[in-house]
Amino acid sequence: MGILRKLGATTTAVAMLGVGVLTAATTADAAPVAGKAVAVAPKVAPKAAVAPAAKATAKSTLVPGKLRIDKRCMKGRILCINKKTRKVVLMVNGKALAVGDARFGAKRTPTRNGMFKVYRKSKNHVSSIYHSPMPYSMFFSGGQAVHYSSDFKARGYNGASHGCVNMRDKKKIAWIFAHVKIGDKVLVYSA
Repeated sequence: MGILRKLGATTTAVAMLGVGVLTAATTADAAPVAGKAVAVAPKVAPKAAVAPAAKATAKSTLVPGKLRIDKRCMKGRILCINKKTRKVVLMVNGKALAVGDARFGAKRTPTRNGMFKVYRKSKNHVSSIYHSPMPYSMFFSGGQAVHYSSDFKARGYNGASHGCVNMRDKKKIAWIFAHVKIGDKVLVYSA
């Protein structure tokens, strides 16, 4: 500390101690008292306040339970797709008829969030862009569809789609495909 005193009051001393960083704005702040070392409390930026309304809104849109179903899925016929839980749930009037594992688009080709409708179904579809099989396709947004993926079955969550919602259980997606109708809603969200 003697060297810091010689450099003047504008010198900033920074010491790395364990995990934290201690900073002294002036040498006077870091000066020892009567020959004993004094620890300087780290200067911590105040935490950003989270608006309680934002948290309450996010929680209030979900039905309690491990599937984290959005309340918009509680009426009518809807494929409720949660990116966070990685689940596709076929709901009819608030009752879950089928639940299956899902994976989604990569960062460069993300699956779009929002409310959509199934506008086309194709049992033995093959992608016109990627030339890959997309059995049991239910299209909901442009070229994005919910469909079976043999790659998902083989590799699990290590892969990603080009924006589609991939399902790994062929029997489950076949059952869902048979029960979903053109015009049924599709909600894709992350909560």
